[in-house]
Amino acid sequence: MHKPSQDLAAAAAEFDPDADRLREECGVFGIFGHPDAAAVTALGLHALQHRGQEAAGIVSFDGKRFHSERRLGLVGDTFARREVIDRLPGTASIGHVRYSTTGETILRNVQPLFAELNAGGFAIGHNGNLTNGIKLRRDLVSGGAMMQSTTDTEVILHLVARSARNRFVDRFIEGLRQLEGAYAFVGLTNKKLVGARDPLGIRPLVIGKLDGCPILASETCALDMIGAQYIRDVENGEVVVFDEDGVQSHKPFPPMAPRPCIFEYIYFSRPDSIVGGRPVYEVRKAMGAELAKESSTPADVIVPVPDSGVPAALGYAQQSGIPFELGIVRNHYVGRTFIQPTQAIRDQGVRMKHSANRAVVGGKRIVLIDDSIVRGTTSRKIVQMMRDAGAKEVHFRIASPPITHPDYYGIDTPERDKLLAATHDLEGMRAFIGADSLAFLSVDGIYRAMGFEKRDAVRPQFTDHCFTGDYPTPLTDQGAQDSSPRQLSLLAEAI
Repeated sequence: MHKPSQDLAAAAAEFDPDADRLREECGVFGIFGHPDAAAVTALGLHALQHRGQEAAGIVSFDGKRFHSERRLGLVGDTFARREVIDRLPGTASIGHVRYSTTGETILRNVQPLFAELNAGGFAIGHNGNLTNGIKLRRDLVSGGAMMQSTTDTEVILHLVARSARNRFVDRFIEGLRQLEGAYAFVGLTNKKLVGARDPLGIRPLVIGKLDGCPILASETCALDMIGAQYIRDVENGEVVVFDEDGVQSHKPFPPMAPRPCIFEYIYFSRPDSIVGGRPVYEVRKAMGAELAKESSTPADVIVPVPDSGVPAALGYAQQSGIPFELGIVRNHYVGRTFIQPTQAIRDQGVRMKHSANRAVVGGKRIVLIDDSIVRGTTSRKIVQMMRDAGAKEVHFRIASPPITHPDYYGIDTPERDKLLAATHDLEGMRAFIGADSLAFLSVDGIYRAMGFEKRDAVRPQFTDHCFTGDYPTPLTDQGAQDSSPRQLSLLAEAI
């Protein structure tokens, strides 16, 4: 039966312009041997807040006991308070910020997850999504396992617990060998900080150092936040272990060419991060420049859709010679929950977060630059907002290819029939959003911006399945070609 709460949820999603965007994955952080481990972890998570805003958690170890604080909401809602940090003593800790791609947003799904194993306590945080998590979960439950959450991350706890190996690292690796999909793990035992990256390196993980203490983090921006030194990326398929004896690197998988997620460069990573040796900001500017080369149009001003479209718009403007202007101003202080989601208010949803700068766009031919189009509903409202502000022509340019396929590796994308580019041709998309013209960056254009001549069709350099349908791992849990991560999570909750 359809519930009123479902109506409210749908209304809230329609009201929120960000509901028409790809949702962040998650962010992980860990530090070993630092006297203020929990406080440093909280700062690191604050820098990674863009990767997940639904929940945050920290687990610490004080030499005798593990301590855990997990809360729904933003990092600052909980971990900015001294009394909370004081409940997390110890010199080692890991943390996690979450946006749920599998498992609903409830406290028992908030990470890091913790379990007492026969060799001691083990806490783990996960960025990514397992494409065989449901099968593994079903097999574990059939064998007597008792699951406490509905997230795929809990599977690794059970796999480690059931391993007969003697050393923890061997047990952990044995568990990893059974996983498919994308993952960047940070784990904490009573003696070790552990990091692991999937064999293709789809999800990012970097190593840093603060006051001689090792750090693991999803992005380099977290290192910058705390004044830490960047050491290197964790390699694809690598397991790193930090303890009192130093660091050990294990490479338990056959060598594979890395295929990091292209969306880290397009959208997810902070522009001040360096991912895979590439400054994200410069890559996004290069994407904008390639877009200008491929699909320039006569115009008076280049206008970014804030904030995600700003670097690409700068690149487009520099390449085209057309002035860059802030024709849309974003209000960063608008929340969602204080307004009842009536239809009249929902119709004003975009204007609550984005306002037209009439002095810039009035009477002008403008080129709007954004990083992607998902459903297209927000793009449509922004185009109309520009016309209402007096724009003479509105041309839309997207600094990535059309998104035609859903993701199964930690990005919350709609089902395929909800993706605008999967259901419309280019002219249909243009008509839907109401622009005078519409163009996307080509797949090869993305690769040129990344420093390659073109996409290697045999061995692609990046994970780009949202554009190409080329999924780089088995999709064991996928019941049908167009099953979404949300549908898979509902199945997991029913097991």
